[in-house]
Amino acid sequence: MEYLSVSPESLRKAAGIIRNGGIVAFPTETVYGLGADACNAEALAKVFEAKRRPSFDPLIIHIADIKTLEDIADLSLLSEKNREKLFLLAENFWPGPLSLVMPKSKKIPGIATAGLSTAAIRFPDHQAALSLISLSGGALAAPSANPFGSLSPTRAEHVRDKLGEKVDMILDGGSARIGVESTVLDITGGCIKILRPGGTPKEAVENLIGPIQDGSAAAGDTASGGLVSPGRLKSHYAPKTPLSVFTLEELIRQPCGPGSAFVFFDAPSRDAWAATQPPAALEKAVIRVLSPSGRLVEAAASLFQTLHELDSPEISRILAQLAPQEGLGQAINDRLRRAEWGMGSRE
Repeated sequence: MEYLSVSPESLRKAAGIIRNGGIVAFPTETVYGLGADACNAEALAKVFEAKRRPSFDPLIIHIADIKTLEDIADLSLLSEKNREKLFLLAENFWPGPLSLVMPKSKKIPGIATAGLSTAAIRFPDHQAALSLISLSGGALAAPSANPFGSLSPTRAEHVRDKLGEKVDMILDGGSARIGVESTVLDITGGCIKILRPGGTPKEAVENLIGPIQDGSAAAGDTASGGLVSPGRLKSHYAPKTPLSVFTLEELIRQPCGPGSAFVFFDAPSRDAWAATQPPAALEKAVIRVLSPSGRLVEAAASLFQTLHELDSPEISRILAQLAPQEGLGQAINDRLRRAEWGMGSRE
């Protein structure tokens, strides 16, 4: 495995690996992706093997030019109304953290889409990612570069520590700017559905195209058991350390016990909780704040990095405060709730 900083030379080398059927971890504005040629079934199988990802969970196809849609999607299968919405969404949110589920072309192998006739496609807002995609042939299938179900990587070190030699190359482009995965919209039906909240807020989408339906409930999307998009299992994005989520009112009732780590949305919430705890307990407390000033953008960007830091043998339990349920707060809470599922219980 090669570990290189992003540069014109390393991007060309990484693209050569991908064109020859290899897999490369690379930075995007959301999280680090594990990329392979979207039209090479054998290369895509390596992605599933490296991540230990189940075959029913489809991959997202990344492009660097809107014209690539003509090759990897069959837009003739969309209604005229939905085609209009597709191009309106693309014009306003691409490049950016928005994935659109649409009918796929025959060029995309079934392994990329869990055997479904649709594919989730996005146009990332990251120059290194766009350069790599262009140099590699124009379309990369790229799930997050981590073992399946675990914390998403927002730094190259996270990929190195979790996947290591399973990857042909890791490109280090620094910290991910947004820090949570893309929003996924299904535009194939009679109404637009949000399948996964993410880096593009639901409110921004609705301001552009009108109301969209909440389709983010987990699992069992198709008759065959396949998922329409990634990130829809009840348990996902999870640290090894048990994690529980709470409102501030619930968190204030939680004692500061040995081995517990507390994650607060903002500084006022931390201070309100601290005022209820014995001073002696606070001296030994492990406390993190996602955004001292309560900025959702900052909180989202620091979420996974904070959970990576706390996922250690010294911590027996992580107690996390839910964010305001608006804007990027919806994506933050989605990730926290899926990380909690089946791992901890409220006290």
